[in-house]
Amino acid sequence: MAQKRESFIQSFLRQESAAGFLLMASAVLAILVANTPLVAQYNLLMATPVEVRVGALEVAKPLLLWVNDGLMAVFFLFVGLELKREFMEGELKDRKNIILPGLGAIGGMVVPALFYVFFNKDNPFALQGWAIPAATDIAFALGILALLGSKVPTSLKIFLTSLAIFDDVGAILIIAFFYTSKISFTALMVVAVSVVLLFILNRRGVLERSLYLLIGLVMWVAMLKSGVHATLAGVLLAFFIPMRSKEDPTHSPVRELEHDLHAVVAYAILPIFAFCNAGIALSGVGVEQLLHPVSLGIATGLFFGKQIGVFLFCWVGIKFGLTSLPDRMSWGSLYGVAALCGIGFTMSLFIGSLAFEETGVDMIFDERLGILVGSIASGIVGYLILNKSLKPKEA
Repeated sequence: MAQKRESFIQSFLRQESAAGFLLMASAVLAILVANTPLVAQYNLLMATPVEVRVGALEVAKPLLLWVNDGLMAVFFLFVGLELKREFMEGELKDRKNIILPGLGAIGGMVVPALFYVFFNKDNPFALQGWAIPAATDIAFALGILALLGSKVPTSLKIFLTSLAIFDDVGAILIIAFFYTSKISFTALMVVAVSVVLLFILNRRGVLERSLYLLIGLVMWVAMLKSGVHATLAGVLLAFFIPMRSKEDPTHSPVRELEHDLHAVVAYAILPIFAFCNAGIALSGVGVEQLLHPVSLGIATGLFFGKQIGVFLFCWVGIKFGLTSLPDRMSWGSLYGVAALCGIGFTMSLFIGSLAFEETGVDMIFDERLGILVGSIASGIVGYLILNKSLKPKEA
C-alpha cells in the first residue's frame, strides 16, 4: 500500500510540474498579447457576453467572469477532493505530517497580509486586497522545482504540496468569510437543501457521481445568486463525495473523480484562467507604478512576507519541539521552499478579482503588477537558493 501511495504522489507531482510550465506559457502569452495591437481583441474576448437562460432563471456574465466563477468552481471541486483524500487516507492523516506544513501555511498567510496592510492602511478601498499576497500557486512552485531535477528529495516536494493544501484551506475560508456580498437568503435556502440532499446520498452510500454532480450544479447556480462566492460550491460538493464504497473498499469515488479532473484542471482550466487574468499592458510602467501602495504591498508581501512567514513559523515549531525537519531537508532547502511559496500567481489573481470587483476603484493594474513582480522575484530567488542548498547526493 505504501508503495502504491508513493507512486501516486510521484505521478501527481510529475503532472503538476508539467502543468506549471503550461501555466507559465499561458501567462507569458497573455502579457505578450496585452502589449501588442491584439490587445483590443483580447479585451473584447474577455468582455464577450455569455448568457444561459432557463425560463425566468438567467445567468448572464462576461466571458471573464464565467471563467472566474464557473471554471474555477471545478478547480475548487478538485481542491476539495484532494483535501478530503489527504486528510482521510493520505500524508496528512498522520498528525506528525500536519504540524510543519500547517505552521508554514499559517505564517505564509499572516505575515504577507501584514506587509500589505502596512503599505495600504490609510486607504480603506485598497485594504480589501489584504489577502492577495496570502496565496501560493502550487503548479508554478512545482514547475520551478522540476527545473532542479533529481536533486530535489521527495520529502521536499511532499512538504511543499502539503503546505499548499493548507494554503488552499486558508484561501477557501478567506473567500467564504471576507469576499461575499448582497446575501440572498432565498438562494441560500436552495444551497442548504442541496447540502441536505448531498448528505443523504453520502449516508446512504450512493456511488453514482452523476447524482452528486447534478445537485452540485444546482448548488453552484444558487451560490452564484446568493452573494456567497460560487466557487465554494465546488468545495462543499467534494466533501460529500464518498471516500470508499462500503461493499467494495477498493472502489474510491473520490480518487476516481480526482483522477478524472486532474488533467482538465492542470492542462485546461488553470492555463485558461491564467490567460484570461494575466494580460497586463506594461507600456509606461515606471517607478511610480511599482511604488504604488497596492503594487508594493502585494510584491513585498509575496516576496518578503512569504519567505519570512513560512520559514519563521516553521523554525519556531522546530525549535520548540513541536515538529522536526523531514528527512533529507536542510534549513537551506526549507528557506528555498519558503521563497517559492511567494509565487502566488493563480490564486492571488483570483482573490484580487474578488477583492476589487465591487469597490468601484480600478486597482486591477496595480494588483496584477504587484503579483507579477512578487511571483517572478520569488521564483528566481527560490530556485537559486534551492540550487545552492541541494546537492546531487540528496537525490
